Order: sequence, then structure tokens, then C-alpha cells
Amino acid sequence: MAPSIAQLTDSNDHEEAISYDINLPYIPQTESEQIKARQRTEFPDYLPTWDVTWFDKCPTFEYHDPALRADKSKPNLFQSGITARDITPKMGTILTGLNLKELTDAARDELALLISERKIVVLRNQEEFLHSGPQYQQDFMAYYGKPNYQPVSGCVKGFPGFHIIHRDGNQAEIEKFFQHKMTSALWHQDVSYEAQPPGYIMLGILACPDVGGDTVFSNTTEAYNRLSPTFQQMIDGLKAVHSSDKMIAFARANKGLVRKDPIDSIHPIVRVHPVTGERSIFLNEEFIRGIVGLKEQESDLLLKFLLNHICLGHDFQARVQWEKYSVVMFDGRTTLHTATVDYDSRLQARHIFRLASMTEKPIPVVHD
Repeated sequence: MAPSIAQLTDSNDHEEAISYDINLPYIPQTESEQIKARQRTEFPDYLPTWDVTWFDKCPTFEYHDPALRADKSKPNLFQSGITARDITPKMGTILTGLNLKELTDAARDELALLISERKIVVLRNQEEFLHSGPQYQQDFMAYYGKPNYQPVSGCVKGFPGFHIIHRDGNQAEIEKFFQHKMTSALWHQDVSYEAQPPGYIMLGILACPDVGGDTVFSNTTEAYNRLSPTFQQMIDGLKAVHSSDKMIAFARANKGLVRKDPIDSIHPIVRVHPVTGERSIFLNEEFIRGIVGLKEQESDLLLKFLLNHICLGHDFQARVQWEKYSVVMFDGRTTLHTATVDYDSRLQARHIFRLASMTEKPIPVVHD
């Protein structure tokens, strides 16, 4: 059952626990904090609100990937004046000269293909798109899949599909966090606990520090390819339980808003990409409860090995540095990512919206 407005207001009257994810606010700001935040942002309508609403578990739906319709040479996307620069040889491309508001359906299909191939696409100078409003942006991402509704975090008022990341002046909270934690890194796939997790995800920067606050991505396809054939075959048939119970329990314990009951889904540890055919490791540090069929110690050992491999493999990672009016679209099937809290939020805010488009149920490996 959804909490009342009074319950949310009272949430500021008790001492908060150490943040589950220091990159996110889980309860509304005080009135004075809200006034200050509005004065420091170009996008006040995108400050987080906690609309009291409720969502049931998303039913199964049929999905057709737009990348499968795309012309592989991408003539509609790469038109005159558009330049592309790779972030690393195997992952990440920065596009300049492209306006998301001007894309035809054919170009949108080709953008989906580029995201599937390069994992991350950074689009610079998207001022017009970022000022186009939440309805346009939500409709844009609905082209790529079914909207996801975040269960606990703030959203744009009237648009619960927007997941708002807003850190402004919360330095005391950050310092408290680091009294107990050694790092802010939380390697995750967005809402992997859904039965049909997001395949295409958009991040739009609304405010960012001049230096710091980068987002780091790890290529879980390349991580799989680095394993020996024997080890690959050992994990190809395994499945893991993904659950949102820990995140929702934290929000409830801190009297924050909850919009969904916890969701559990069982997904293959190795999934097959429907566009490229690549195999990737589908695990993360945030939502995994264990591996099906293994004892607790066996599951913990294997999860630790695979996640350490993914998170410490700097030679198959890419670091995205945020610039004003940038948009990032990335593949949720073949990447893990984490924010970095290395900036002083008293000096500059970090403000991002996320839209996530749910796609197919993860495809398992099938051996002949």
C-alpha cells in the first residue's frame, strides 16, 4: 500500500540510515533545500517529486527490437556534419552534430543498432532535446521499449517513468556515507529484477560538476569472452535470482515512498543478445540474491569471482565524462555501470534523469 503525504513529510524528522545508494535521494528535501535547488538549476521541473502512486508488476509483453529493422550501414543516422569518436576500441562512441529531435524512424532504428554494437553512445550538444519536455522525451524512449517505473526514487511530477538522480548540497550525507564505506561504486544493471529488464536506457544530464561525477561502464560481453571455454560452458546454463527486496526494504525503513512491491525474477547468468548474437554475463552487485541450484557458499564464491572479474577489468571498461547538455544511451543487456561520487555537492550539483525501456526476457544460451 502506498504511503501518505504525511508519512513522507514525517520522514525528515528521524535520523536516516546510511544511504543504500549515495547517488540517490530517497526522501523529499526540506522546503529550504527545495528553494535552494530550484535557484541552482536550469531545469527546475526535473527536480525530484514523490507522487503517491502505485504500480502492479508489469505483465509479460511481446517485444520487437528496432535494431533488427536497421540498415547496417546506418545511412540515415550518419548524415553530413555528424562525427563519431570511439571512447575505447570495443565500447563507447561519442556523436557530435546529431540532433535527437530530428531523427526519422529509420535513424532511430540505426541508433538502436549502434547502441547494440558499441554498448554506449554519448550524444553531445542536445540542448534542444533536453528542453523538449518530459512528454516528448518519454515518447522518444517508448519507441525503444516499454517504459519502466522506478519503485522508490523521485520522479518528474506527473511522469513516474523518470528516475531522477539529484545530488545538491548533501555533503554531510556523503561524508557520513564514507565513514562507513570505502567507495561509492555500486556496479549494477538498471532494474534487472524485472521479468523483461531494460535493453535501452537513456541518461540526460541536467547539471554536472565541471570535473568529477563520471559514469563508468564495464563491457560484460568482453568479460565473458575473457573466460576460458571450460569456464564459459560451466556457467552457460546457470541462473540467478534478481530481486528488488533490499532496495524496497531500505526505502520503507527510512519512511520513503514505495510504488511497487518487491519483484523477484530468475534470469540466465549468461544471456544472448537478440541483435548481435553476443553472449554476456548478466549479474550485478545490487539485485542478486543467489544462484539457483547452488549452496550458499558455492553461490557466494562464484558471484564474487565473476563480479570481481567484471568490476576490476579496466581493459574492458569505459569512463563517460559528463558535459553540459549531453545525453547518453546505452545497452542494458551487455553493460554494468556505476556513478562516481568524487565531487563536492556544496559547490556544484549533479542532476540526471533516466528513462529505461524494457525489452525482451533475457535469452539463455542453448547448446547443441
